[in-house]
Amino acid sequence: MAAPMELSCWGGDWGLPSLHPESLTVMAYAKFSGAPLTVNTINKSWRAPKGDVPVLIAADIVISQPAKILNFLRKQKYNADYELSAKQGADTLAYIALLEEKLLPALLHTFWVEAENYCSVTKPWFASRIPFPLSLYLPGKMSREALNRILLTRGGPPPYSLTEVEAQIYRDAKECLNLLSKRLGTSQFLFGDRPTTLDAFVFGFLAPIYKVCFPRVQLQEHLKQLPNLCRFCDDILTCYFRLTVSGHSPAGQDTADANLQKLTQLVNKESNLIEKMDDNLRKSPQHPPRKLTMLKLAAGGEESSPLNRLSP
Repeated sequence: MAAPMELSCWGGDWGLPSLHPESLTVMAYAKFSGAPLTVNTINKSWRAPKGDVPVLIAADIVISQPAKILNFLRKQKYNADYELSAKQGADTLAYIALLEEKLLPALLHTFWVEAENYCSVTKPWFASRIPFPLSLYLPGKMSREALNRILLTRGGPPPYSLTEVEAQIYRDAKECLNLLSKRLGTSQFLFGDRPTTLDAFVFGFLAPIYKVCFPRVQLQEHLKQLPNLCRFCDDILTCYFRLTVSGHSPAGQDTADANLQKLTQLVNKESNLIEKMDDNLRKSPQHPPRKLTMLKLAAGGEESSPLNRLSP
């Protein structure tokens, strides 16, 4: 009998099984291929998120990064692509590279760099799933990593300002969404009536943009003008995750919004307290500030194919 497989990943909200694109990708592929995964979401019971997320554990094997996890599942005979032709397989790689080059920077910017979105939604949401005191440090680290990754994807001579970078990445993202919409057309999935690896990746990228309630939503507004992509996300949530299109009842959403607002206030209060303590230590001659040892949270991983790393 095959060893049980456990997937550790970020949890969900707003009607999504996960807010994290990489986690969503692996979870969707497992549903498409019938892989029997036990999903463990990151919450306060974790001492700290270690390494890349998602992480698949099977017996004594530990695998991170979506491409490697999906390859492992295929070796275990859970293959969502067995009916694809060689050309469709090549198209899959090309479209995933397109997603990472054109759509990923805008997705990262929406979550981690856009100040209003980050302060009111992203930071408090992720901080609530990370134990104190790492909850005060890790979201900021993830935000800086997202900005660095955005700048690295630009290539060529650097633009003159961050405003130019932002304008370009959103133009590229909207162009990518248009191409995906044209490729999907009226089909249920990107290669017909069966979901494949490409559908898992596209769902992982699109669903957070489509569902998360941000104050700044220019990419979401463009996505909602492409009804076939919205229908694509809704169908996967309904058919494979048994989630309703709305995700929350109106009363449930009000409660979630109120809790998020309280959490935002708490995280900001704790951050201000830490800053004041740090200032007091610097000003006190008899108590010079001690050098803090930074925790190395993830081992240096290889950057092989476009499938490997999608988010900070």
